[in-house]
Amino acid sequence: MTAMMRVPRTRGVGSGVLLILLGAWGALIPFVGPYFHFAYTPDTAWTWTWGRFFLEIVPGVATALGGLILMISAFRPIAIFGAALAAAGGAWFAVGSLLGPVWASSATLGVPGGVPSALDPGQAAGGPLHMVAEHLSFFIALGVVIVFLAAAAFGRLSVVGARDAQLAGDGVTWSKPSRRRERAETPAKQDKPVEEEDAERPSVWRRLTAAR
Repeated sequence: MTAMMRVPRTRGVGSGVLLILLGAWGALIPFVGPYFHFAYTPDTAWTWTWGRFFLEIVPGVATALGGLILMISAFRPIAIFGAALAAAGGAWFAVGSLLGPVWASSATLGVPGGVPSALDPGQAAGGPLHMVAEHLSFFIALGVVIVFLAAAAFGRLSVVGARDAQLAGDGVTWSKPSRRRERAETPAKQDKPVEEEDAERPSVWRRLTAAR
C-alpha cells in the first residue's frame, strides 16, 4: 500500500512550472508594475505596503511554493498538498481584494468605513479599461487561473493510473497466478503405463460377482 503512494515526478512538472511563474508574477507585479504604468496606488516601484504583503506577496509565495512541491515531489500526499497550497493561494488572490470594500461598508478601526491596511490593495491607476486590466491581472483572473491549474494537478494526482501501479509493483506480482501458470509451475505427473492402470482397474465380471 505504501508503494502506491509513489507518483512519477513528470506528473506535476508542467503544472508546477506554470504555478511558479504565476506566483512570481502575483508577488512581483505590484513592485515592478509602476515601471510600465501598470500598478495600484502607490504608483511607485518597490514601495512596501501591508496590503501588498497580505494580498499579493503571501498568496504569490504560497502559489510558487505549491508549484515547486508539485514539480519535485514523488510522494503522492506531499504532491497533493502542494496542489492544495497553490489552490489556496489562487483563491486568496481572487477573494482577498474583494474583502476591503466589504469591510469598508462597516465601521472598523474606529473610523467609519475604514479599511485595515492589511486588506487595502490601493486604487487601480489609469483609465477605465486600464483599471479593469489591472484588477484582472493582479487579482481576479490571476487567482482563477491558479485555482484551475492547481485543481487539474490535484485531479491527476488523486487517480492511480496504470503507470503508477507498475511503479508500485516494482517486481511484485499483484494479481493471483492463473491456473495455467500454476499447472506449468507444478511438476507434471508421469502417466502410468496402460497395463498398470488396467491391472488396478477391476474387471466387469468381478464387480458383478461382488454385487451378488
